[in-house]
Amino acid sequence: VQLQASGGGLVQAGGSLRLSCAASGRFFKIDVMGWYRQAPGEQRELVARIGSGGSTTYADSVQGRFTMSRDNAKNAVYLQMNSLKPEDTAVYYCNAEGSRFSVPFVSWGQGTQVTVSS
Repeated sequence: VQLQASGGGLVQAGGSLRLSCAASGRFFKIDVMGWYRQAPGEQRELVARIGSGGSTTYADSVQGRFTMSRDNAKNAVYLQMNSLKPEDTAVYYCNAEGSRFSVPFVSWGQGTQVTVSS
């Protein structure tokens, strides 16, 4: 299962960006998809996750500013990021957990850079 993320870029503080991630492949079932981020010199951290039924979990630092949504028919997820802050600057990675022929898998996208200027 391959994940392709897009939508990163440079934005001023207070601005918005929308990230997209689409899964491709055959004969797979995705249970949970997530967005993680990693700033220079920092560990990768969870930003948001969404289950197959649409339930979401957010990091405290983005609660109320970011919204994650999912299109199961397209095997895609989106992250709407509003009121961006310089501390949101990081490489954002898409993640998927599921199974293929009943074998569990975890896949990561290639990452997309988000830079928020002050």
